[in-house]
Amino acid sequence: MIDNRGHKHPLTRIIREMVDIFGDLGFSVVDGPERELEKYNFDMLNIPADHPARDMWDTFWVHDKEAKAKGRSYPERTVLRTHTSPVQARYMEEHKPPLRIIVPGKVYRYEATDATHEAQFYQLEGLMVDRHVTLANLKGVLTTLFTRLFKTASEVRFRPSYFPFTEPSVEVDVTCFICKRNGAECRVCKGTGWIEIMGAGAVQPSVLHRVGLSPDEWKGFALGMGIERVAMLRFGVDDVRLFHQGDLRLVNQF
Repeated sequence: MIDNRGHKHPLTRIIREMVDIFGDLGFSVVDGPERELEKYNFDMLNIPADHPARDMWDTFWVHDKEAKAKGRSYPERTVLRTHTSPVQARYMEEHKPPLRIIVPGKVYRYEATDATHEAQFYQLEGLMVDRHVTLANLKGVLTTLFTRLFKTASEVRFRPSYFPFTEPSVEVDVTCFICKRNGAECRVCKGTGWIEIMGAGAVQPSVLHRVGLSPDEWKGFALGMGIERVAMLRFGVDDVRLFHQGDLRLVNQF
């Protein structure tokens, strides 16, 4: 007998699980536009037009042909957002700290599609701003997140990195939930015991200035991760394109 019951998409499952975990830690879910102003996608995040960091994001620029034909134009250029980080700038402009938010949503990159890259994918942004926030708070939040998400005790380590809107910036590794750092032949961590999973850091003081907050009074951390990356690890999927092909043989497993 064929099972015709509906099934949650694996990305939906991961998003809902992360929303629940962050919710238990006091974070609220917020959203923002996918067609974004250049101001919020770049400038408010310490990435001005002449900054080489813009090359880190392969951007879809939006040109409104109808508006151009009628002699109108947008006061600012628009893009398909390249990350969910613009929402943190929008939210900080409109709300006073303390803040705890997450932003799950679609983002877009103008790049070739292969087993680990898509032109459209999902990210989850996290932001916490308060008077005494440090990277120790970030580490505690992520340790709780991955312990619950991967259903095994997890450790987190930071490695120095660079993102324009955080300083210091870190790449985040989590202990391998398959071999638990004990498998030399582990297919997931390749014997290292660690999985590179996301980027994060302390909110750049210039970003706080731009939204009207004093970095002398307020501190924060921001984090960002690819949801497909987490789903691939959690469910053992080896090709990101499978999540977006609409193949029911994949979805029906969940």
